[in-house]
Amino acid sequence: MLAYQIATKGGDAELAEIAVPPPESSQIQVRIMACGLNFADLLTQKGTYQDIPDAPFTLGMELSGIITKTGDSVDNLSVGDRVAVFSGQGGLAEFGVFEAARATLIPDNMSFEDAAALQIAYGTSHMALAHRARLQPGETLLVTGAAGGVGLTAVEIGKLMGATVIAHVRGADKLEVARTAGADHLVEDAEDLRERVLALGGADVVYDAVGGDAFKAAFRACNPEGRLLPIGFASGDVPKIPANHLLVKNLSVLGFYIGGYMKFRPDLVCDSFRQLIDWHSAGKLHPHIGNTLPLSQVAEGMELLRTRKSTGKVIVRPTEI
Repeated sequence: MLAYQIATKGGDAELAEIAVPPPESSQIQVRIMACGLNFADLLTQKGTYQDIPDAPFTLGMELSGIITKTGDSVDNLSVGDRVAVFSGQGGLAEFGVFEAARATLIPDNMSFEDAAALQIAYGTSHMALAHRARLQPGETLLVTGAAGGVGLTAVEIGKLMGATVIAHVRGADKLEVARTAGADHLVEDAEDLRERVLALGGADVVYDAVGGDAFKAAFRACNPEGRLLPIGFASGDVPKIPANHLLVKNLSVLGFYIGGYMKFRPDLVCDSFRQLIDWHSAGKLHPHIGNTLPLSQVAEGMELLRTRKSTGKVIVRPTEI
C-alpha cells in the first residue's frame, strides 16, 4: 500500500510503498477513505510538534474509513463498519491499524470527508469552548484566523452555543467565508483589531489560532474575567504573556491540546465527538472543506496549509470508490 511516511528521524516525508499491517488484538484495520490535514502535521514534519512518534511513522492524525479486519479482543466493532478514528498518526495511507478505543461509528448519512473533518478541528473548538472556557450564551467570542480550518469551526460552534462571534481573518477575500459560518462581526487583518473589538464591547472569550500580533491585540481587547485560549500559532510567533497584565482585568489563559485528552480523558473526547455527530445529523454543523486531494497530491495539500492559502479543511482521499 501507499503511505506518506517519515522513514527516519529528521527525514522528509515521502510517499512510500509499504506492507499492509495486520491488526493486533485490541486494534482494527481500516481501509482509509478520507484523512484531514492539520497544522500539526506540518510541525511534525519539521520536528517541532509536542508529540512526535518514533520513526518510521505515517502522517495523518484524523481519518475515516471502513473496517476490513478486527483484532481478537475487539467486540464492539465489526468488519464493514463505517468509522472515524482520531488516530494521531497513520491516516495518510491506503490502510491503517488503530486502537479500537479511538474509533467511533459514523452514520450512513455522514460522508467520509465530513467525518474526517469533524474530529480535530471541531473537537478542538467544542472542547476548548465548552469544557475549558465555559463559554456562555450572550457572551462575546473573538476568533482569530477565523477562515482557517480550526477557526471556522470555532465560529460555528460559538454560534451554536449562543455567543456573539467576532471573526478576525487575513485578507478581505476570506470575509464571506467567515460570514457564511455565522460570524456576527467581521474584522480584516489590515484593521486595528483591538480598537474594533473594544468598539463592539470587548471580548469575553478569545479563541486564538494565530498567535503573534493578533494574540497581543486580542489580549488587550478582553473584558474583565476574560478567558483566552491559545489554540495555535499559524503566524509562527508564539506570544509572550505578561503575567502582571492578567491581574488588572482578572484574565485567564487556558491551555488546550486535544491530543493530551486522548491520553488522560479519552471519554471526554468521545463524548464531544458524539455531540458533534448529533449536531451534524441535525443539520446544525456544515464542515467547510476547501480542498479535496488524492494521496498522490498530499504534498500540495501540506503546502496549502503552510502558506495559509486554504479556507476551511484540506482533505486527502487515499482511496477512491
